[in-house]
Amino acid sequence: MTQAVPMAEMWRGGMLESVHHGHAVICDPKGIVAAWGNPDMPVFPRSSSKMIQALPLIESGAASAMGLTDAQLALACASHHGAQLHVDMARRWVSDLVLAETDLRCGAHEPDNRAERDRLIRADEKPCQFHNNCSGKHAGFLAVTRHLKAGPEYVELDHPLQRTIRAAFEDATGIASPGHGIDGCSAPNFATSVQGMARAMAAFAVARDHGMVRERAMHRLTRAMAAYPELVAGEGGACTELMRAMGGKVAIKGGAEGFYVAILPEQGLGMALKIADGAKRASETAIAALLVRVGALERDHPATQRRLDAVQRNWRGLETGMLRAAPGFADQAA
Repeated sequence: MTQAVPMAEMWRGGMLESVHHGHAVICDPKGIVAAWGNPDMPVFPRSSSKMIQALPLIESGAASAMGLTDAQLALACASHHGAQLHVDMARRWVSDLVLAETDLRCGAHEPDNRAERDRLIRADEKPCQFHNNCSGKHAGFLAVTRHLKAGPEYVELDHPLQRTIRAAFEDATGIASPGHGIDGCSAPNFATSVQGMARAMAAFAVARDHGMVRERAMHRLTRAMAAYPELVAGEGGACTELMRAMGGKVAIKGGAEGFYVAILPEQGLGMALKIADGAKRASETAIAALLVRVGALERDHPATQRRLDAVQRNWRGLETGMLRAAPGFADQAA
């Protein structure tokens, strides 16, 4: 099967209102375990690739030389909500590098965290680059750049950091990237296939802390994400809530335009999925369904129920519909 398959549905008034189609792959180190749609569909993994982009942070020796904590490594893999916790950590990290907010290349945007957004409004302050959901990743980029004594324009495609990231990305996915796009934070985002990302996540899943440099880096990043789910996203975020629901045993990461990945060390599995229309709500439903399928996530956990068979309510609190996995999805695979 090469066509996108139904993955999530929205029901209203007893009628099917919307359907989200997509592609998904589950891999182990030997290859595909299950697939839906087209495993070879070219995709931009967007922020779901942040743990791969963070590999040079450890492999270059920067993390060790600077004594970086697992919390900082989790932030380097994050698409955080810009809460005070995230902003303060990113600011301290950049300051410890004897650099400033102006050295970041991610740009500024309003934080997703309501408390911090309200504080900025009350204080008549504008958001800064530390509020950017990718500021942790960029702090990590600056750390590698400083360690390598490379130039300041670290998001340029020919910068030593981005060349190193591309090499790590292609090695982890097992596919020569067919190209790149520019992400929301201005960094290059390398293209691959859905299967390629699932293969990379499987490599993270089976990596051990006593292996080669790449294995040790993958192992530490996976454990850091799972140990600090509040840093990877934020309160109310699917990544944070679902990782908490799985008790730190699984690391997951969403990306823009309906992408999601999961790293399952106990099962030795990696997952990747892409929703064709880019809907975030559908990618959260689909990843929850797949995690339930493999026994990593409890079906009746409140965090799961907010993504599967999720009751929709209007502004008055009236029940208006239901968001659920498409019938048969996650139960059957091509």
